[in-house]
Amino acid sequence: MPVTDLPLFAMLKTRMYWLEERQKLLAENVANADTAGYRGRDLKQLDFNATLRSAASAASVTLAATAPGHFNGAAGSEATRFAAERGGGFETTPRGNAVTLEEEMLKVAQNQMDHQAATALYARGLGMIKTALGRK
Repeated sequence: MPVTDLPLFAMLKTRMYWLEERQKLLAENVANADTAGYRGRDLKQLDFNATLRSAASAASVTLAATAPGHFNGAAGSEATRFAAERGGGFETTPRGNAVTLEEEMLKVAQNQMDHQAATALYARGLGMIKTALGRK
């Protein structure tokens, strides 16, 4: 079993993909801050309990590769789609735009800090495994 398939690393990887997708939506919100009628979007928060349940059920069922040319049959792909939701901004301009740059920039900063934390946890986990194996 690869190290990246351990539950901790799988959850951190999912979190980082979610944060990357959220960053794309927040960048779109900032880019369209002056577009008439544009309403900001954001991603729904991840439910890690559901992620754990799906990871546990996917780990128990695997596909057999009977030839070298077969795909590995992984249950999830790295291009996981996350559910987006429309932002219900409090302010709307006369042109119908509901994006507040201050709020979006705060979300971008929080998103960046969360991504740095997930990356640090991932690196620390790999470091612990390397230490346990006696490698530096």
